[in-house]
Amino acid sequence: MFVVEKVARGHRYLYLAETYRENGKVRQRLIRPLGRKDQLLLSGDLDRLIASMAQHSDRNLVLSEIDNGELASTRIGGPLLFGRLWERLGIGDVLRDQLAKRAFEFAVERAVFVSVLHRLFVSGSDRSCEKWMSDYKIDGIDGLQLHHLYRAVAWLGEEIEEKAEGALAPRCVKDVIEETLFDRRRDLFTDLSLVFMDTTTLSFYGEGGDSLGAHGHSKDYRPDLKQVVLAVVIDGTGRPICSEMMPGNTADSTVLLPIVDRLQKRFGIGRVCVVADRGMISKATIAALEARKLEYILGARERSSKIVRDTVMDDTQPFVPLLIERTQGETQLFIKEVMAEGERYIVCRNEAEAEKDRMDRQAIVEGLQTQLKRGDKALVGNKGYRRYLKVTDRGDDKPAFEIDAGKLAEEARYDGIFVLRTNTKINPLLAVLRYRDLLKVEELFRRAKAVMKTRPIYHSSDEAIRGHIFCSFLALLLQKELADLCAAKGVKLEWQDLLRDLDRLQEATIEKDGKRITGRTSVRGQVGTIFQAAGIALPPNLKSEAA
Repeated sequence: MFVVEKVARGHRYLYLAETYRENGKVRQRLIRPLGRKDQLLLSGDLDRLIASMAQHSDRNLVLSEIDNGELASTRIGGPLLFGRLWERLGIGDVLRDQLAKRAFEFAVERAVFVSVLHRLFVSGSDRSCEKWMSDYKIDGIDGLQLHHLYRAVAWLGEEIEEKAEGALAPRCVKDVIEETLFDRRRDLFTDLSLVFMDTTTLSFYGEGGDSLGAHGHSKDYRPDLKQVVLAVVIDGTGRPICSEMMPGNTADSTVLLPIVDRLQKRFGIGRVCVVADRGMISKATIAALEARKLEYILGARERSSKIVRDTVMDDTQPFVPLLIERTQGETQLFIKEVMAEGERYIVCRNEAEAEKDRMDRQAIVEGLQTQLKRGDKALVGNKGYRRYLKVTDRGDDKPAFEIDAGKLAEEARYDGIFVLRTNTKINPLLAVLRYRDLLKVEELFRRAKAVMKTRPIYHSSDEAIRGHIFCSFLALLLQKELADLCAAKGVKLEWQDLLRDLDRLQEATIEKDGKRITGRTSVRGQVGTIFQAAGIALPPNLKSEAA
């Protein structure tokens, strides 16, 4: 039955109606009139009728008590969605296997899952996680306290072998977990013949660990704090493979080779092609890669490399135009191959980026002209301005600035240009596409940094720091798995919207007439679509069982 509204003689009337089937067709009929709508609303009869009928609906009773604050509810969306992905990826099984020979007196695997789920929803300390988890329905967490969370993350970072001399890092529990997870999904078509790497830094509040805490170049703009350097390794499909943590004063250009060596040892790989950006390479790194007969596609330093600046960029060969299809349109590229001093370089010009670079430079020059009119002091400390200026002598022993046309022309050479150095035998187009894969996974790196930059970090031992950060790595694995499932179904994933919608999915339980009745709130936003894409069933609207 339902209520319909009809207009008669200029007034709106409400009727109780029902549907019925006649000769194979669905029809409607009015059962009885309820009265004029405006009079029902004015007298309050409509509200009283609705309230009276709602008393006989168990689900409505649960939801109304949740809305009125009379019944405590728990959030179920996040634990349900990511809990299923956790088990599908085998993370729970791997953790339980590693724990089989340990005699912890609490559910360590559950403590790790809670910490990982916390990283997905709100980046914060383990202390805040203890309070946060009380709002969620997570199986098996009864009795978990803050010290359990601390012990769980410390176990993840626990050393299982002494650090070998000259080794990048000691072998830890987390390493075994990474390797086992990779082996679980390894098949004839799974290898690490193509790997992408990137690094970031994470700051501590305090001294940090015994070896990890050190001052260095801070990528999160906190040079006053000690930090750890974090490297994330991603395979050719964009799936995170492992994470490596090093002291905070480790230079990016020194980490690539040791990580590759550890990859070969840890994952049993032979042939590998390393794709990395210019910040992670040096002459020594390239020489070592070639000595190991490893393939590479590396971003070159266009401005600081003399051979690139003076030889490769001045090559007069014509560019070959290419049109690359993308999900959001097409990209016009111009490519050419240049041999210089026996090394292979590939120069690529992106027309859209070239126009953007030109417009950005023009905006800077216009700003410069405005600042010059205000006097030289307005230019002090602005690096963006100084790169286009030169000092002139005004004849009064006071130097003056003016725009350097030569520097402007030099900068224009690099508009939309990126240069690759490679020792592979693949054609230039494929090399560019592989490097562009690095650009594609930069979005994943950005997500990784957002998730991995879990702060504040208050831990003071290397073990706890490694485990704390590794929980963020596992969160990244879950995030990537969900993104792949959605992409396969053509579903666009809006991450922050999804987290908000998941938190709105709640349930509560009441006891009535000798029954325990559990009702959940309605699905909102992306939840239904995402659960369907992930192949996960939502719980029923209403569940009743004997009390």
